[in-house]
Amino acid sequence: QVQLVESGGGLVQAGDSLRLSCAASGLSFSRYALGWFRQAPGKEREFVAVISRNLNIAYYEDSVKGRFTISRDSAKNTLYLQMNSLKPEDTAVYFCAAGDVSASVRNSKIDYWGQGTQVTVSS
Repeated sequence: QVQLVESGGGLVQAGDSLRLSCAASGLSFSRYALGWFRQAPGKEREFVAVISRNLNIAYYEDSVKGRFTISRDSAKNTLYLQMNSLKPEDTAVYFCAAGDVSASVRNSKIDYWGQGTQVTVSS
């Protein structure tokens, strides 16, 4: 059974940092591109970042470029999202996701989803 379990969310102030983690089990971690999505209240789920399965090439949504960094640790089967200079508009539930290749993840063609972790940024 595949499980993606996010952690690390919380309530922070604008300008603060958080690091989200996503622990994966039940899948061949290195065979998947992995990504982060978020969903703010009343809005659709949106792509945030993806990291490729082989060369660890990363792509970011424009609003998070330069502030967020996605990474993966194959030894720990864990995906990370380092979020710096957080803004109130980053407030959302953050989901990790696994897909076959980066392009699929960026287009929301997802094989597995996590349950999400809440990030709230106060002004």
